[in-house]
Amino acid sequence: MTQPRTRSGSPGSRLLRRSRLRLAALTLSAALLGAGAPTAYAAFTEESGPAATATHPAASGKAAAPQRAAASRKADEGRPYIETSLLFGTARPDGGAPVTDKEFRAFVDAVVTPRFPDGLTVQDGYGQYRDSHGTIERERSYELTLLYPTSEAGPADPKIEQIRAAYLKRFGQESVARVDDRARVDF
Repeated sequence: MTQPRTRSGSPGSRLLRRSRLRLAALTLSAALLGAGAPTAYAAFTEESGPAATATHPAASGKAAAPQRAAASRKADEGRPYIETSLLFGTARPDGGAPVTDKEFRAFVDAVVTPRFPDGLTVQDGYGQYRDSHGTIERERSYELTLLYPTSEAGPADPKIEQIRAAYLKRFGQESVARVDDRARVDF
């Protein structure tokens, strides 16, 4: 004689348990994805703080208020600045000796510091570019970073162009790359 099946062992109850497990796993996955999603994004305009703040649709009631307050505090940190990076190569197109550390430091002291006495950062680098003859040049380089308030962008621009022109002339370079970016800065 066969033993009667218990409720948990019947084929119908196994399907029901699997369905419930799948539903629970799906619900848990959705909850984890929702909890891990960013709750706010801020975009910065030229002179103002955040241009827009969006709250995750799942955030409501008491949970949304602390998230908005934290996003607002974070957006208020720092002031709008421009970050300008200048990329100086050291290989000379005429085949001469590369620009040395001593020569570059003297250039920064004589040309850059008088124009931006509030501060700057220089980092060593290594890069490559395609020269005017189509040859890929690989060289040691320097990245100079300047930070200045957006309100000083107009007066800063000619100073930066003077730095670029002076480097081209002094070291016989084809170009000095310039990258300008908006940033929020707090010292």
